[in-house]
Amino acid sequence: MRGSVILAAAVAVIWAVVLLVTQGLVRPALGTVPTVLVGCALSVAVVLGYPSALRGPRARRAARAARREDQPDRGVRDLATAGRSLPLRAGLTPDAARRTAELLRPMLSGDAVSITDQVDIMAFVGPGADHHRVGHEMQTRAAGRAVARGRTVVVKDPAGLGCRVEGCTLQSAVIAPLTVGDRVIGTLGVFQADTPIPSKALVEDMATMLSLHLELAELDRERRLAAHARLDALRAQINPHFLFNVLNTIASKARTSPEEARELLLRLSEFFRYATKQDGHFAEFAQEYYFVRTYLTLEQARFGERLQVRYDIDPQVLTSRVPVLTIQPLVENAVKHGIGHSTAGGTVRLRARVDPLARTTSIRVSDDGVGMDPEVLALLMRGEVDVGEHDDAVLTGPEHAGVGLRNIRERLDALFGDRYELSVTSPPGGGTAVDLRVPMR
Repeated sequence: MRGSVILAAAVAVIWAVVLLVTQGLVRPALGTVPTVLVGCALSVAVVLGYPSALRGPRARRAARAARREDQPDRGVRDLATAGRSLPLRAGLTPDAARRTAELLRPMLSGDAVSITDQVDIMAFVGPGADHHRVGHEMQTRAAGRAVARGRTVVVKDPAGLGCRVEGCTLQSAVIAPLTVGDRVIGTLGVFQADTPIPSKALVEDMATMLSLHLELAELDRERRLAAHARLDALRAQINPHFLFNVLNTIASKARTSPEEARELLLRLSEFFRYATKQDGHFAEFAQEYYFVRTYLTLEQARFGERLQVRYDIDPQVLTSRVPVLTIQPLVENAVKHGIGHSTAGGTVRLRARVDPLARTTSIRVSDDGVGMDPEVLALLMRGEVDVGEHDDAVLTGPEHAGVGLRNIRERLDALFGDRYELSVTSPPGGGTAVDLRVPMR
């Protein structure tokens, strides 16, 4: 309304000036038509220019206000963009907590930021760090209430904050719990040295984001523990029958061929040393290849001419990294279940290739032994039965069980997710082939 009055007054002043000039100051006076044209032109110019001249400043002020209101949300978006590199993604450690607090302090516009576990301070950045010391018990009662209640605590004065140190400069705070599932594992606190409290919604949003990263870190830790457990299970799966048979073979050769027996004993010690001492989940293919050859040397001493071995290894694959103790169990299954139950014996083949374009390592273990019953193969691919560790487990019926192939599949799931392929085929004419494809590392 006020703007319309100003515009009407401006138009009236224009017409008054036009009449004064054209009819009073100019001699001879202008005619009616020129006077009206001049007045209309000036009026149109004022009307068209009015929005930018009078409304423009208000629009700019509104835009600035809107930008100020959006500033916290932009901080959240900035943190979300950097979410992949958020330090707490590695877990709630003092170093990760310190770097996270330093990152959040300017984003939350707090004078001080703290991250705690359920009892102790993991990080504190800002005023009060002299007595809110890392590794010491939480100094404020408000943080304890946030942990106990599992809800955000808003503190508006030093009395509510409850700092144990007199003269603490912190006046107000918002402290939100950090959770993993239903468990409260710590807090995120934003403190101010004056009375205005931080934005509760913003602190809660940040705490939710940090909780998500901590939950992902927990899942990663559990996945690593599961992978370690499965690797330990594979190590424990070293068949006592295999050891008993090899020792019997060495004992028999000690009488007829002492040098060969000594060589087999050395190979056996190498076999167990690698199986039990290998660190980590990955090793160069060359190491796994040597381990497989050691195993097959021991089995050939036992089976003699009944067991033939063929290797087809691309030299480029030797330096690629593959999961440890994965190839040897596949070869062992081929020997035990394919060749071991064939009166005529057979051949075990190991083939390995690298695809540099797809960046994958492909491994095939095959045999021309007794093969596998179609019913068992179908159950095996659905994970309902497993290629076991028992020497007397013949894959001609669904009743046998074990922890071999299923354990390998579960460990590959933990290491690669859905980025690997493991398949088993057994043609009607006999023989079995296991194909494994894993990402290059």
